[in-house]
Amino acid sequence: MGLTGSRPADLPTLPAHTDPGTDRIMDSGLLHELSHAFDGPFHFLLPHRFDANLAAFRAALDDAGVAGHVYYAKKANKAAVWAERCAVHGAGVDVASVPELREALGHGVRGEHIVVTGPAKNDALLRLAVLHGCLVAVDALDELDLLGTLALTGTVRPARLLLRRLPPDQPHSRFGMTAAEAATALDRCVRAGDALRTEGFSFHLSGYATRARADLAAQLIDACLRARELGLPADRISIGGGFAVDYSSGSHWHAFLAAQRPEHYHAHRTFDADGFYPYHSPVAGADALRAILDTVPDGGRTSLAGRLKETGTLLLTEPGRALLDGAGASVFRVQGVKERDGYRILTVDGTSLSLSEQWFNSEYLPDPYLVTPDGRARGAAVHPACVGGATCLESDLLTWRKVPFPARPRVGDLLVYPNTAGYQMDSNESPFHGLPLPPKVVVDRVSAARPRWRLDRSPAR
Repeated sequence: MGLTGSRPADLPTLPAHTDPGTDRIMDSGLLHELSHAFDGPFHFLLPHRFDANLAAFRAALDDAGVAGHVYYAKKANKAAVWAERCAVHGAGVDVASVPELREALGHGVRGEHIVVTGPAKNDALLRLAVLHGCLVAVDALDELDLLGTLALTGTVRPARLLLRRLPPDQPHSRFGMTAAEAATALDRCVRAGDALRTEGFSFHLSGYATRARADLAAQLIDACLRARELGLPADRISIGGGFAVDYSSGSHWHAFLAAQRPEHYHAHRTFDADGFYPYHSPVAGADALRAILDTVPDGGRTSLAGRLKETGTLLLTEPGRALLDGAGASVFRVQGVKERDGYRILTVDGTSLSLSEQWFNSEYLPDPYLVTPDGRARGAAVHPACVGGATCLESDLLTWRKVPFPARPRVGDLLVYPNTAGYQMDSNESPFHGLPLPPKVVVDRVSAARPRWRLDRSPAR
């Protein structure tokens, strides 16, 4: 197979769903200007997409007649703009550390709109949560005792809490309490009196199965009813996150899985296909929440939505990736091109630490766009290339796959990785080799002839 003579069918491809906002930015000329200004890689963020995703989750609750709250899982992306949008819309934020909590408060999110999750929270985090009236998902008995102690000393309000349950079908999870531990916790909550306000239960569930979430949610409703009999408020449950994102069409995804082989990757790298993120999901985002609400839980007579309404139970959700669907992309400049065995090895001005999927022994599969100084590359030609980072590590590849670019990549061209806002941009970023972390650029007025941008207000990292 030559560098330019292969047929499109020879190499698997996974086009991302098109996004009008991202397309306009790539065609505006703005990206090359920003690449020149920053002299390195950067991420651009699209707050209008976050707003639309948040509205879709709220509409799913409203259409089902279910009272509830949506909390953005802050760990999915460190940018400040998402907390700013939550503050504007009166939405919540899910945090798991003192810096995350301080940032959410600092960007205008009210304490009562913040839920504090994560395992083994320290006293500094719990104290700050109690002082600001945050809701705390208690993960263990010793954490409950610490929370009760903090609530009794030096505060003027009770500690608000959910008791996090261990999923019965995931007994080896390190998150949550067993049934016996939860029973002990309830007894301690009753004896604590006004110091603790037990508002309900929560769970952390791996994967994206809608039925499993509906079944476990129904069990938490039953737990709320039992807690109410003990005199506790217990009027809400949290089903956490786990709402899939649909990156590509079903036909493209299944064709890619069927076609991909080791020879399609640099150095014949092999991946376990089951380890790939499911880049196509027929039920994703807010539609997944709708499916959960429509599900009749195992042994039930009505849908989960009906059960929530008849018991007066609020539903809390903590989406991260799903609120960031389409809300940003990552941009790298080609700084070297090497020909090797019928394909090219591109070296870009950043590292795979800024594309986090690579650090889970996997691959971020949606095709990157090639943007030349004249605009996006288009056409039927095939110029295969993998993409390496700028470090001296053999494993530093942003894309092991030989991507069939429609034009020959050259030094100075840009590679735009689409839809990376959810967990890809900054989960594993590091200033390795002393390279600065890529800045984040907030872009608005996307539909205008010239998009407007500003630097995100994230604190220096």
